[in-house]
Amino acid sequence: MVSNKRNKLWLIWFVPIVIDICVVSFFGLKYLDFGTEKVYFFNVDYLNNKEFLFVAFTAVSWIISTYFIKFYKIDRYTTDFKILSLLLKQFLLFTLIVYTFIGIFRSVDIQATVTLKYLIISFSIIGVIKLFVQYINRKSAIFLKDNLKEVIIVGNGEGAKELEQLFHSKKELGFKLLNVYNKSNSNHHVSESLRFIEQHVDLDEIYCAIDELAEEEINEFVRLASLNNIQLKFIPEANKHHTKRLIIDYYNYQPILSIKQAALNNEVNQFIKRIFDVVFSVFIIVFVLSWVTIILGLLIKLESRGSVFYKHTRHGINYKPFTCYKFRSLRNVKFPISEQVIEDDTRVTRIGRFIRRTSIDELPQFVNVLLGDMSVVGPRPHMLPYTSAYAKKIDKYEFAYRHMVKPGITGLAQIKGFRGEIKNDEDIINRVKYDIFYIENWSLLLDIKIIVQTFFNIVTGEDKAY
Repeated sequence: MVSNKRNKLWLIWFVPIVIDICVVSFFGLKYLDFGTEKVYFFNVDYLNNKEFLFVAFTAVSWIISTYFIKFYKIDRYTTDFKILSLLLKQFLLFTLIVYTFIGIFRSVDIQATVTLKYLIISFSIIGVIKLFVQYINRKSAIFLKDNLKEVIIVGNGEGAKELEQLFHSKKELGFKLLNVYNKSNSNHHVSESLRFIEQHVDLDEIYCAIDELAEEEINEFVRLASLNNIQLKFIPEANKHHTKRLIIDYYNYQPILSIKQAALNNEVNQFIKRIFDVVFSVFIIVFVLSWVTIILGLLIKLESRGSVFYKHTRHGINYKPFTCYKFRSLRNVKFPISEQVIEDDTRVTRIGRFIRRTSIDELPQFVNVLLGDMSVVGPRPHMLPYTSAYAKKIDKYEFAYRHMVKPGITGLAQIKGFRGEIKNDEDIINRVKYDIFYIENWSLLLDIKIIVQTFFNIVTGEDKAY
């Protein structure tokens, strides 16, 4: 259920967009000379009206351009200089947009001074409104205590103490510090903070002193924050080098680290990827898995007793466990759940060796994709016992970063040769390296390229497919 606070924040984000579009549209109609010549783009007359087309073009292009430069990603802590910088970026970008419209409709009279006057007046008004609203926004935090960010701090170091003092002394920043937790305080121990988060899902931000927490505690904070849409930020140790996976902000000279938003955490990209996943998985299930299951089911049953399918639990997005499906390729004998399949493994059946080498055993995972547990392409999910073991060998930020997206049936690391058994530290380090690259550089074209390369590797054979 979406909280009233988040609905209010959405309204605060939406209203400025409407106001800004009205400003640039109104002054555009006032200053630009559209002439009397008609255009004939559409069959309906009013759609060929240049004034109407200008407003429609302006609205769509404004929304798209401001989205890409994060024009409306402003909070109370955003400085006036940052706001002016965003205004300048949008001014330059929107100037190109206006001249693009003029280029399309050549009958619009091109007057450089008038066009420049229109842009300067429009952006001056938008800038004044933006700075005034920011001023009121900061003051409301002091006098009205309105729309405050509810936060907690986990840690007891110098950075945590400085941040606590900052939140108490600078009310205009709009932070409401609910609690401070650390390992030396029995009443507010770190373990209590996890229970507090579970009970307060409307919490806005969590500030963790990263070097005071164990690996398991960090993973739990990442999981809870992602599950409840809470922003997780880290208070670093002084003079320590930080991975580029993190964004560094400064609160009164105190550095604060946030996990960089993955391309796949973008809602538009998620929607595009999900549509592709559903369409592709339905196609495979209907036209491939439907008849392959019948044939393989008979062959698997003939060679060894047991189920046709093998179900096992793996970590998915935000470390959430899910049941992963495969065709059974091992003999139905008891063995440790954490034991990897190795080269020339005697547990693998004859038909199992074939389906593992050709990756046909992975086909049932398209059902996982359809259910939303997995994606067609993404970082491969690990068995539960291995997740914590691998986490100790990798930069803690990077390992948490790869779990911010859905795991995949195939992935960039797999087509680069890092699939199957992890024999040494170098294998998992390289696997995570390619996973991170994929997350940061995702595109639909990259997904298609990985799928095509996967099929090529299946046909030509892979050394680690056993």
